[in-house]
Amino acid sequence: MDENLHSPERHLIDLRIQHADLDSLIDSSPLPRVADDLALRRLKKRRLVLRDLIARLEDDLDPPQPA
Repeated sequence: MDENLHSPERHLIDLRIQHADLDSLIDSSPLPRVADDLALRRLKKRRLVLRDLIARLEDDLDPPQPA
């Protein structure tokens, strides 16, 4: 059971959940004010980092087939 909690597949699921949560947060935020602009940019940057991690992990789990 413990091995399932630390598997790459579980990590991928966790990253996807975090990415979806950030999507919701960013999409639901009101028009940014000056103080909120920095926070919004940080959220968007974190979302991009998560997207890159997800893509890298997906490639590791299911590498592309040779041509």
